[in-house]
Amino acid sequence: MSPTSDDEIRYRAAERTDAATIVAFQQAMARETEEIELDPDTVTRGVAAVFDAPSTLGRYFIAESGGVVTASLMLTYEWSDWRNGNVWWIQSVYVTPDYRRRRIYAGLYAYVRALAESDPAIRGIRLYVDRRNVAAQEVYRRLGMNGEHYQVFEWMK
Repeated sequence: MSPTSDDEIRYRAAERTDAATIVAFQQAMARETEEIELDPDTVTRGVAAVFDAPSTLGRYFIAESGGVVTASLMLTYEWSDWRNGNVWWIQSVYVTPDYRRRRIYAGLYAYVRALAESDPAIRGIRLYVDRRNVAAQEVYRRLGMNGEHYQVFEWMK
């Protein structure tokens, strides 16, 4: 399906009926960014878990055009005792190839940011990005985010 004009893009909270698309997006992202194949059953259960426990695990948001989901992201939560509130972490961002470079992520981010701004319990939004993903870093900078304060370290089993 070919891209449509920006005014036809709709942003919304994902619904359980979007789960299969989100699973497919996660598999595609893993292939594109890390050249790995994710186990479909594991990803399916992981996405379902978010829908089963949105108040503790997170929530998905999507962009759609003509009823077709074109992008998604997941928000997870971090409690900040410094700020006495939650910080939302953006994770699992995916935009289908035909819709890239059309400001779809920017619209999705603006949608989520407006939700954060309207909720006094939300203190900010963070994300992490692979150092090699320079294009994504430029998008985040243009949207007013910065990577000046923290460097993320991890241990993954």
